[in-house]
Amino acid sequence: MFTGLIEAVGEVVECKPTSGGTRFRIGTRLAGELAPGDSLAVNGVCLTVILAEHNEVHADVGPETLRVTTLGGIERGTPVNLERPLRFDSRFGGHFVQGHVDAVGYVEELRGDSDFHWLTVSFPPALAPYIVHKGSIAIDGISLTVSGLGVDRFDVMVVPYTLDHTNLKTRQIRDRVNLECDMVGKYVVRAAEIAGLTLTSTAKSMAH
Repeated sequence: MFTGLIEAVGEVVECKPTSGGTRFRIGTRLAGELAPGDSLAVNGVCLTVILAEHNEVHADVGPETLRVTTLGGIERGTPVNLERPLRFDSRFGGHFVQGHVDAVGYVEELRGDSDFHWLTVSFPPALAPYIVHKGSIAIDGISLTVSGLGVDRFDVMVVPYTLDHTNLKTRQIRDRVNLECDMVGKYVVRAAEIAGLTLTSTAKSMAH
């Protein structure tokens, strides 16, 4: 379990094809605090550390993960957001993030507003039931709040600290980003589906 509060921005040193996928070598100051078998969120994707030494972390990524996340398009030199799992004795910030990416979105706009920035991201239709105004969402592993919501895109406001301490500062229009919706919202939608409720039927019942 993660919080969406990025600890460090690492750099991809190598992407080496393996028989089953790709092995990533990531340069990071967190390497000395990690050991084989530990989990590490890389751009919001939970990976297992294979080796950690000399300020580098090695992790294997399977073909399915490469296909359904942005990790399949990462190249050498790419900055990546890193977060270690939440410790049970730690104070909790951000929101519950599993490191299981729901879909890939696209950066549509990044515009300044005084010292802050507005980020607009488009998302596939399947994610619509899980994204709510003022709700939480993880973008490349960063816990952010949905401040504006449209049919196929949403806006978040990025504070200066987040922009300076994540890979968002390197993002450009039409870049792909990993999206993970709020876990609580996914359980609510699933419970409604099991109960036979839909957005349409719920709206009709509220109107009577």
